Amino acid sequence: MYFTSLVRSCAFLTRSTRPSRHAFVRPILSAPHVRYSSHSPMGTPSANPRKKVTIGTLRSLHRRGEPITVITAHDFPSAHVADAAGMDIVLVGDSLAMVALGMEDTSEVMVEEMLLHCRSVARATKSAFTVGDLPMGSYEIAPQQALETAIRFVKEGRVQGVKLEGGKEMAPTIQKITTAGIPVLGHVGLTPQRQNALGGFRVQGKTSLGALKVLEDALAVQEAGCFAIVLEAIPAEVAAIITQKLSIPTIGIGAGNGCSGQVLVQVDMTGNFPPGRFLPKFVKKYGDVWAESLKAIETYRDEVKSRQYPAPEHTYPIPKAELDNFVGLVETIEKE
Repeated sequence: MYFTSLVRSCAFLTRSTRPSRHAFVRPILSAPHVRYSSHSPMGTPSANPRKKVTIGTLRSLHRRGEPITVITAHDFPSAHVADAAGMDIVLVGDSLAMVALGMEDTSEVMVEEMLLHCRSVARATKSAFTVGDLPMGSYEIAPQQALETAIRFVKEGRVQGVKLEGGKEMAPTIQKITTAGIPVLGHVGLTPQRQNALGGFRVQGKTSLGALKVLEDALAVQEAGCFAIVLEAIPAEVAAIITQKLSIPTIGIGAGNGCSGQVLVQVDMTGNFPPGRFLPKFVKKYGDVWAESLKAIETYRDEVKSRQYPAPEHTYPIPKAELDNFVGLVETIEKE
């Protein structure tokens, strides 16, 4: 009964305050767009967007000897900031298994999960060249399987290229994918998806024969059609020699400054993790996102508890006449 009375009263107010059809109505298109929901886009495009990075761009950088910048991203916000910062390549690495999904290692992540994150990243990378990591089990069985997965990454994940791990043994697979017109980023040296066979996350190429194997792997994947190769966890001197022997760029991670470019996991280099977390030797921490986020959230918690937040400037106004009418309606309901 109370709600029926309230609805009738509100209907009366609406009829009595509704403007006549002859009243001036401001055209909708001329009114500024205002959002009153927290569910809003991350931001507007840059006023001066960079030109889209392509394979041609990367080759040009390599010819000029200009280092290629690569960073991982696992969702729209992390890709958004990476693109805005001017990264040449944004890699949706399978490291998202640990940094975004809380898994123990990269072997857990599934194709569907990678595709979801690739799509999120692709929506933000308007300029950077985007590459998706093919997860373990999605390309090793046969070249045809790898091609099918790579096609899904381009069509569903909306990336421009794919990355896979392995050397000489993966050359036929890489050739199958690149022949179909999909760029491939190779990965030799320490290959995390094969950590169990390598005895853990161990530096590769520390002996002359080990270094020669890494070079042979790099030459094989180059011949198979890779546009660039990640060199992970090998001595800097070895990486520099391999880089000189190749005609395509090398992207180092724990491989010294002689590579054609560098890649880091964004969560690692921004410091977006709690104190005490293990970091590989090659990681340089450029920020402390965890501390800043913790400080901000703790301050929010304290202000909510003390009722400092929300303050009047964080609330929406209502005309006094409308408020008085509402109070009157509430009093009417209470009396019934």
